[in-house]
Amino acid sequence: MGISVLKSGRNADQITVDSEGVRAVVVGILADIEKRGDVAVREYSQKFDTWAPESFRLTHDEIATCVRSLSAGQLDDIRFAQAQVRNFAQAQREALVDIEVETMPGVILGHKNLPVDSVGCYVPGGKFPLVASAHMGVVTAKVAGVSRILAASPPVQGRPNPAVVAAMHLGGADEIYSFGGVQAVAAMALGTQTIDPVSMLVGPGNAFVAEAKRQLFGKVGIDLIAGPSETLVIADDSVDGELCATDLLGQAEHGFNTPAILLTNSMQLAVDTMREIERLLEILPTANTAGVSWRDYGQVIVTDTIDEMVSEADRIASEHVQVMTRDPDYFLRHMKHYGALFLGPRTNVAYGDKVIGTNHTLPTGKAARYTGGLWVGKFIKTCTYQKVLTDEASAAIGAYCSRLCDLEGMVAHGEQANIRVRRYGHREVAYGTPVAR
Repeated sequence: MGISVLKSGRNADQITVDSEGVRAVVVGILADIEKRGDVAVREYSQKFDTWAPESFRLTHDEIATCVRSLSAGQLDDIRFAQAQVRNFAQAQREALVDIEVETMPGVILGHKNLPVDSVGCYVPGGKFPLVASAHMGVVTAKVAGVSRILAASPPVQGRPNPAVVAAMHLGGADEIYSFGGVQAVAAMALGTQTIDPVSMLVGPGNAFVAEAKRQLFGKVGIDLIAGPSETLVIADDSVDGELCATDLLGQAEHGFNTPAILLTNSMQLAVDTMREIERLLEILPTANTAGVSWRDYGQVIVTDTIDEMVSEADRIASEHVQVMTRDPDYFLRHMKHYGALFLGPRTNVAYGDKVIGTNHTLPTGKAARYTGGLWVGKFIKTCTYQKVLTDEASAAIGAYCSRLCDLEGMVAHGEQANIRVRRYGHREVAYGTPVAR
């Protein structure tokens, strides 16, 4: 038994970013926008995107123009993808039930699931404007019951991206803005003279957007802090190298620092996959990006057993985990750390990224050890309540509370219990003294 590494590469937690430099830039931008509002937003948009329209918020006519610029087929595809996201989010929302239980005679405890009141959904631009991120943020928030949904995305080649705007609109965004970067998330979170602040920010972005979300957390809620995309392909000799190579490169094209890992118990499949990757890089239009990611961050790991594959996969804790083995459900039953699983050769990460219905905003950088991705529940606050219906119950709970407060030395807390023991239990309790057993 053992683990062999045929190709090594940097791990997700070894991705290097000038974090101090990024942090300092973001601190300055946030402080400036908080102080000067719209004027600062406009200056940064002009500086970073060469974009300073009269208003960043799109009018109904501007939105309609974007929608009309798409073909009927393109709009149908967007609507189909959003229907899948909506249907799954609705099923998830229905699984979040309010409860009320009587835990002892006269004591009622419960919780309610309440949507946040407003959210800002960020859709990144860059090399590949992610139309699908509009579905994942806006549609899911809508299903959760969020009453005010803002959506923002940077301009592309000097104008709003029509497909992104159409997806935001069809998904149900209440306000659509054409700006991006730190200035966009800052404006939504902090508010300006013309934009009311939101309660929560969601959506992926570059290192500066991620850092802005990190710094804004506490003033607003966030979904998670997403880093570069990651993929792990787990496969045995029931599939071939071309399929594995295609799926690894499908994610490696995201950027120059995208970890793509093959984990297999077949040495022959490992060799075949590496050979296929080199062949596909000769014909892939985005090879300049995918090839760099594969060179620097690609890994090929060979194990002897399936259980070693499970252990390695949990250690890696990848954002996307594609399982193409004879028994993919074995990994569903045994794996603990992953952003999303893609089980069997008939599905793949691109389905999840674009259309199948699960959310594509997922934890990276080993964050899958402690959180899942964006889902309808992220927009829901589960808030508890309690009622005490009888004098006897109040006095009984009060006696325990009084003594536990005394154990902690919290006299004023104890008196909250004591006064109720006196009034509802009709017992003599000296001020500042715990209730006797």
